[in-house]
This record gives sequence, structure tokens and C-alpha cells, in this order.
Amino acid sequence: MTRTPVAVFRRLSSGVYVIGVAHAGRINAFTAAWLTQVSFDPLLVAISVHASHASYPLLVGSGAFVVNVLRAGDVNVAHHFGTQSGRDVDKVAGTRWRAGQFGAPVLSDAVAFIECRVTGSMPAGDHMIVVAEAVDGAVLDEDASPLRYDETGNVDGSAELFPDSF
Repeated sequence: MTRTPVAVFRRLSSGVYVIGVAHAGRINAFTAAWLTQVSFDPLLVAISVHASHASYPLLVGSGAFVVNVLRAGDVNVAHHFGTQSGRDVDKVAGTRWRAGQFGAPVLSDAVAFIECRVTGSMPAGDHMIVVAEAVDGAVLDEDASPLRYDETGNVDGSAELFPDSF
């Protein structure tokens, strides 16, 4: 039996997504695994974002974002968008994408996407919870399965962020 937070949290069922943002001529995207549906009517999702990350001001400024659902096996895509800062590099350069209705990148190789308009936010520890209404979306590959967080290993380097014990 392994009794550590990292061992338990690595086994929680969640997908891996690339969140696309755009504001004032700037475009960025970041990897996220903390996303969930929170309402049917209206159709709402919530994501967790670190406020110090380069994408956060773009998300707040535009009031919108795109959720790109990654395909199973696309750990390299999760790594690309999750381990570099958008302050230092143009993360969407060399990636096939189109601008969604709010200008945020919709990845061409995603399994599906959801375009969202922010409705609220609140602090949650070292992150911000952002709630948004789904205003558009589509499944781009009916036969593909989404990437799961447990498939990524420690690609995000988060193992060192967990406390040593409960």
C-alpha cells in the first residue's frame, strides 16, 4: 500500500486538455488537467489556472477560452504546452490550429473542442477557479479516445508539488 498524496491523486480520473487563450493580439495555450462540467443549464465548465502563468491575463482580458481535448497518446502535446512559459516562447508556432470565435486557438489535431465564455472566478489555494459557459464545440475525431492524466506520468513535474503526507 502506498499512502502518499501523489500516489492517490495520480489515480484520479481526469482528462488532459490544452486551453487556448487570446487577447489584444497575443495568443497562448497551456496544458490543464483540472477541468470539470459543473452545470447542465446553463452548460458550464470550471478550470483551475495558476494566476502567475502567462496565459492567465489573456484569459481574464478576453473573458473567453477554448478547451482542446487531447487524444490518447499525445503526451508530447501535453508536455509542449505544459512545460514552457508563453512569456519565453510562442507555444502555438509550428502547431496546426485555427482561431475560434474569440480568437483563441482551436488545435487541428484535437479530439474535440469547447469554446467558453467566462462567467466568474474565485481563488482556490494557489490557483484560480474559472467558471465559463460553453457556447460552441464539436467532436473533430469520432473514433479517437481522449488522453487521461494517468497516462502522462510526471510530465508536468507536479509530483514535487504534493505534500509528503496527508
